[in-house]
Amino acid sequence: MRWHNSGTMSETQEPPAVEASSSRSPAVTPRPFRVKLRGSILALIRLPNRRQVRGRLHQISTTGGLLNVEAPLDEKVQVELIFHLGETTIREKVEMMFPMWATQGWLQPFRFIDLPEANKNILETNLLAFVQQTQETT
Repeated sequence: MRWHNSGTMSETQEPPAVEASSSRSPAVTPRPFRVKLRGSILALIRLPNRRQVRGRLHQISTTGGLLNVEAPLDEKVQVELIFHLGETTIREKVEMMFPMWATQGWLQPFRFIDLPEANKNILETNLLAFVQQTQETT
């Protein structure tokens, strides 16, 4: 069978050649490690209208996390998230994702927006120190 220019097949033309792409698949970046805080760290959420909402960090990584809040925030709203981790204050822009009902309030996922590499490294270092400190006390 052969291909016509119109995309149909006949007995007389060859099928179109497909250019071979690189045999290497795109590099798979490992998922950043996540720390389950279970509400042990308080967070302040500053909304676009400058109103503030309190929450507790349930889980966090260098790409985002999960907040425990009394009332859910709108999906895709961009807010400023402020919390202390060790001796460091983290103050970054995040985007809220679709909330989930939990037995005590709401779990609100979020992702960091344009987290600078330096701040990402600071967050990762403080998360590792937090995990080590927690393991030493148990």
